[in-house]
Amino acid sequence: MAITWLSASLSILLLWLAFRLLSKARRKNQNLPPSPAGALPVIGHLHLLRPPLHRTLHNLSQKVGQQVISLQFGTRLVVVVSSSSVVEECFTKNDVVLANRPSFSIGKHLGYDHTTVVASPYGDHWRNLRRICALEIFSTSRLNMFASIRKDEIRILLQKLAQNSRHGFAKVELKSKLSELTFNNIMRMVAGKRYFGEDSDSHEAENFRKLIKEAFSYGGASNPGDFFPVLRWINYQGMETKMARLGKKMDAFIQGLIDETRRGEGKDSMIAHMLSLQESQPEYYTDRIIKGLITVMLLAGTDTSAVTIEWAMTLLLNHPEVLKKARAELDDHVGHDRLVEEADLSQLHYLHSIIQETFRLFPATPMLVPHMSSADCSVGGYNVPRGTILLVNAWAIHRDPQVWEDPTSFKPERFEAGEVEGHRLLPFGMGRRSCPGASLAQRVVGLTLASLIQCFEWERVDGNQIDLAEGKGVSMPKLEPLVAMCRARKIMNKIP
Repeated sequence: MAITWLSASLSILLLWLAFRLLSKARRKNQNLPPSPAGALPVIGHLHLLRPPLHRTLHNLSQKVGQQVISLQFGTRLVVVVSSSSVVEECFTKNDVVLANRPSFSIGKHLGYDHTTVVASPYGDHWRNLRRICALEIFSTSRLNMFASIRKDEIRILLQKLAQNSRHGFAKVELKSKLSELTFNNIMRMVAGKRYFGEDSDSHEAENFRKLIKEAFSYGGASNPGDFFPVLRWINYQGMETKMARLGKKMDAFIQGLIDETRRGEGKDSMIAHMLSLQESQPEYYTDRIIKGLITVMLLAGTDTSAVTIEWAMTLLLNHPEVLKKARAELDDHVGHDRLVEEADLSQLHYLHSIIQETFRLFPATPMLVPHMSSADCSVGGYNVPRGTILLVNAWAIHRDPQVWEDPTSFKPERFEAGEVEGHRLLPFGMGRRSCPGASLAQRVVGLTLASLIQCFEWERVDGNQIDLAEGKGVSMPKLEPLVAMCRARKIMNKIP
């Protein structure tokens, strides 16, 4: 039996190698984007990848001297775009052709077999999910319904920070507090319950935290089986088993939230709303679709917002003159007699510029969610065959000296003249597969940042510049959690 299995495996491998050699020969005359040197047999350029991926791909593009390059990741052809003009071409002229997603294992096991709004192939099912997101989750009316939750979670954050800072500066670590804020915000919207804090189930919260952390660990190019199908077949390093086990745990957790809502808990939650719609439109609001939507919100709508706020506060602490100007704007438009509210955000133009500049320098998705071509197309004057994975390096585009003046400097004033063209700033992607939750993220980031500026004086711990080194992770977190000194301002007395 072992000899038979070995013979079969060798036969498959030889057939695969022959196919790859034939494919490579055919591609020589296809006008593909240029590739960097160093590709190895079978694995291609995979051995060149190092975290953080956005910096590695940027360096490879610079070595080639082009903003559109092609790479071979095992059996998969990958095109990397680091040009704002080519991105515009991708998501206008080729938007439909590039509206698909590559089939990765994480989409199978955590994305309900590629049926979520993020992982689903472009087609009727995806259009239905996008409609649900636009009308029932992220519409202005739905977001307004949950405004009190955002306000309450920010109030809790401010009270925690003020505990030891009413009579002088106190040292605070912000990363964990911002994570609690964003997770509680989403969980209260979704299921009507807090998962962090004194009024939460600590055991259940810890299990939830572990699930989310493990899910994030499978992002990026973490599974070799996504690029070598034979490794997926043989369950190399147990990756398929691990992801399948995680998928079952996540499913059980979210199904538990749905079951609790059916028993009468979380009456004003998003799950409750979708279950009411399930009664009249069961084909559109199956439990599986509801669970897929919740999974996306938990994975895409929590860590990204917390990371953005932490980077914004870091930049403000490193540039106290910007912080001072932002506080003056708040004092002028909001005053000292009440706390800032979401309705004020549209009038806080300098704050908006600060957030835009933070998105530019430290986008929470430095590499946009991968696209895949459903047909042959042309990108940047090069041919892109059907089935090619397209990666957009938003981080590189945001720091392109041909597009931005003094691109590595923090200068919110660059946005004061007006809106920036969509293909130059890509924090939420572009085209029909752009992030549907952009409005919610902007509200959470905007109100939280405005509240922190309005309610506290901020200083660096030792007076030195805070390190801007990036840590590992698909959302580009800080290497070292932000620790700062804060002192409550008099307006904190306005908080009940």
